Amino acid sequence: MTSLDPKKWLLLIHQIPPKPNALRVKIWRRLQQIGAVAIKQSVYAMPLSAQFREDLGWTLKEILDGGGEGSILEACFVEGLTDQQIIAQFQNARKTDYEKIIKEAGILIADWSSQGPDPESSFTRNPALLSKLQARMKDTRAIDFFEAPERATADILLKELAGLVLDRNPARPTSNDGLKTLTGKTWVTRENIFVDRLACSWLIRRFVDQKAVFKFVADPRYIPKKGELLFDMFEGDFTHKQDKCSFETMIDHLQLQDKALFSMAELVHDIDLKDTKFDRVETQGFKAVLTGLVAAQPDDAQRILEGFSLFENLYAYFHRQKD
Repeated sequence: MTSLDPKKWLLLIHQIPPKPNALRVKIWRRLQQIGAVAIKQSVYAMPLSAQFREDLGWTLKEILDGGGEGSILEACFVEGLTDQQIIAQFQNARKTDYEKIIKEAGILIADWSSQGPDPESSFTRNPALLSKLQARMKDTRAIDFFEAPERATADILLKELAGLVLDRNPARPTSNDGLKTLTGKTWVTRENIFVDRLACSWLIRRFVDQKAVFKFVADPRYIPKKGELLFDMFEGDFTHKQDKCSFETMIDHLQLQDKALFSMAELVHDIDLKDTKFDRVETQGFKAVLTGLVAAQPDDAQRILEGFSLFENLYAYFHRQKD
């Protein structure tokens, strides 16, 4: 069970015109992506949180723009449907997702375990296949608000797959082919930077371009010029996706397979989205240090310079924990 309050819910109640059918399908897919479950026809539930309210808000906007009607409510169930029954619906929704991952992982384990040591065998495809499964697993975990029982089995099988890959493929850095298109750019974000934008700036300088130039703007809908990339901004190149902060999105895009980065992302997520999805013991301490940095240093360029040291030390800390 997560720390989300199971007694408070967000409800999206909507009515969509029967035609065009494309709008109905689009909204249904959107609700699936954010992890909402239908408790009645045209009534979808989400745990109460600021991020989920925003997710449902964007969905409601799409409904209204398409000619439909709808409302978002905060609700407590006192009679009839119980909190545990709603939680069970969330778990059952994720059960299907995990079972597909479990099935595919089991097939790959059987296939890879039977292959010989020939370096020219199909085993060279394993990292890509594993990466796809890990990406699906991460997306599923992001909307598994109440930890479906099947999650543990899927985690174990993916760890076993990762072990098979490491046994046959020595560790090597991610290919730089995708990074070449990101070097030499000016990285633009909103001014008065805090945790997510600081983390992204550090990641860019650390893994993408050591000479990256940063630009801070006041307009949240700034239109980039040639050679500029937006991050942690509305409709930016790297920004929030579903319930992921920009730092998490950037790690995914760069395909950085580093447990220390994943741990850092959990801290950044909880501080930036103001929830306790991961609830790590280090979160509040690191938040206090960053808040002190912001209070002491109003200049964004200087914040980045001083913030880099903080994130570099945090990266080293999690590497030690991993080792």
